[in-house]
Amino acid sequence: MPRIVGIDIPSEKSIWIALTYVHGIGRHTSEQILKEAKIERMTKANKLTEDELSRITQIIDRNYVVGGQLRRQVSQNIARLRDIGCYRGMRHRKSLPVRGQRTRTNARTRKGPRKTVAGKKSVKEAR
Repeated sequence: MPRIVGIDIPSEKSIWIALTYVHGIGRHTSEQILKEAKIERMTKANKLTEDELSRITQIIDRNYVVGGQLRRQVSQNIARLRDIGCYRGMRHRKSLPVRGQRTRTNARTRKGPRKTVAGKKSVKEAR
């Protein structure tokens, strides 16, 4: 398994897909990196030479924030929003959708499983 930016990438996949295993690199970014490094995108990851791997690593280090550093940056941004008490920070604090989605229905991923609240008894049961 080749190792790029501290992450083992799968060796049997094409390099443009294997690069997406690095947090912060998607398909488009992967293709841009390979174009800049002058590497064929369909090359298998285990067929890359040490020179090609070092070129890819240098490009990523120079131009992109990836891996643990990206995760740390995102969590610091969320912590900043929480600390200043803005609307988005309050939504993060309450574990509700941040970007304007509806919450009356849906939003189960953010809110978690339903917590049933006892409501009024129906009119038919009262009689």
